[in-house]
Amino acid sequence: MTTTLETWGPVEPLEPALSVRQVLSLERVLAGDPEVVAGADRLDRPVRWVHVAEAPDVGVMLTGGEMVLTTGVLLAGDENAQAEYIRSLHRAEAAAVVLGLGRAFPAPPDAMRRAAERCGLPLVVLHRPFPFAELTEEVQSRLVRRKFAAVSLSEAVRTALTGLITAGAPLQRLLDEIAHHTGCPVVVTNLAHRVLATGGERSAVDDVLRDWERIARQAGGTEGDGWIRAELGGRGERWGEIMLCGYRGATAGGRLLADRAAEALVLHRMLGGTSAHTWEEQSAQSLLTDLASGVVPARQLLPRARAAGLPVNRRTFVPLVVRDGDPAQLDRMLRLLGLPGLVAELADGATAVLLSLARDQDAEALAAHFAARLRTESGEARTVVASAGPRTLWDEVPAGLREAQHVADAVADSSAALDLPPVVRLKDVHLRGLIRLLRDDPHVQSFAERELDGLLCAAGDDLLAVLRTYLATGRNKSRTAQLHHVSRPALYRRLEAIQARLGVDLDDFEQAASVHIALLAHDAQQA
Repeated sequence: MTTTLETWGPVEPLEPALSVRQVLSLERVLAGDPEVVAGADRLDRPVRWVHVAEAPDVGVMLTGGEMVLTTGVLLAGDENAQAEYIRSLHRAEAAAVVLGLGRAFPAPPDAMRRAAERCGLPLVVLHRPFPFAELTEEVQSRLVRRKFAAVSLSEAVRTALTGLITAGAPLQRLLDEIAHHTGCPVVVTNLAHRVLATGGERSAVDDVLRDWERIARQAGGTEGDGWIRAELGGRGERWGEIMLCGYRGATAGGRLLADRAAEALVLHRMLGGTSAHTWEEQSAQSLLTDLASGVVPARQLLPRARAAGLPVNRRTFVPLVVRDGDPAQLDRMLRLLGLPGLVAELADGATAVLLSLARDQDAEALAAHFAARLRTESGEARTVVASAGPRTLWDEVPAGLREAQHVADAVADSSAALDLPPVVRLKDVHLRGLIRLLRDDPHVQSFAERELDGLLCAAGDDLLAVLRTYLATGRNKSRTAQLHHVSRPALYRRLEAIQARLGVDLDDFEQAASVHIALLAHDAQQA
């Protein structure tokens, strides 16, 4: 069984090395009645190790971050030596000095306190006798446990994410897992800070994307307040970043998780044979699919559109749908023409294109120019670009995308497409377009079933095909017989069988029109 992060729950945020303040709050230390006599504003310094030393020149043996424990027995009676001792520890970047009061120093020495204040080095005295061994044992064991936990977490996260990838998990699943266990939204961007993909709770992601331009600018240079970045790339090429947005744990832990996430994303790209550009396509597809479906209100999708690089303020939106279009070619066409927009492949061979134009641009002319160039570049005279017409309000875009998709469906596999303009609108597809828009209406569905009841069975499939051709050719018997490769007398017998089953007279215009509408509705529902 493949192990995923879900099997062991959210990762606890990694804590940094113990701070001076945390060491002083340990139960064993409190038994020594500690008092901070200098550097009280520096108690959040991290403690990397604890070192017991009495030598005056201990500073040369330190590498930084140590808490030095001493009784000061070799410093008693020499204030210059005491001050120099503190200065040497400051130069060695020690975290703090803990002085045990006793024979050498029955009270905090003023020379050491003044020097510590000047250097900004925390100086702590213990008023009660305290075995230093207990403190070193306590702190060292805690530090070791933290380092071991960090290594274990790193390997567990790497193993789990790699398992998801090799099991064929999609990018979105991977990002949602990362977000779940970092406890914050995750954003993947290209080098221009355009959002390629996100993971995490939708409301939290939307909060991040709503102010993405400012966040991207600020987080692009430095890390802080939980905004942690890791580069995406390989073979000397950097092509993106992953960002933890508002990570609540320690920065060191966040960097570790971000690095593991970056490794997983690069591996996902390599194994899947995909690229950052493909992720851009996936991002556009997710956004336009959500827009067209209407499941998510358009206003809630506005931050995602803006973060994806689509201009949305005071714009004219032109929803287009291209049948059998190549998304990569359409995207190149937009860039070539300098038209801002998103391209995404939808279902059933349809590709959506959402143009975002300035209010003073001629939307109709630009859409027609785009369609004409597409026909020229593709070499297909039958290439159909369906449009719902310009929209000036973002909230109207979903309905526009659905209308454009209906128009594209209405002309799909239709010989009439040869006579259509480069940009096809609802008015150009007439009755077929209306039926496509109404195909989900229960009354229309009931009407189609009632009118065609006699042919809607396995035995009536051949007759239904003949009826479809006969009506599509304007009730031209010669043409229908030719298309079905039958003689005229054979066609007449089939038409008589159709009329008998349906109980209609196809020579009567109104009855033939009723059957034709029912057949269009039936075909639209089947599509």
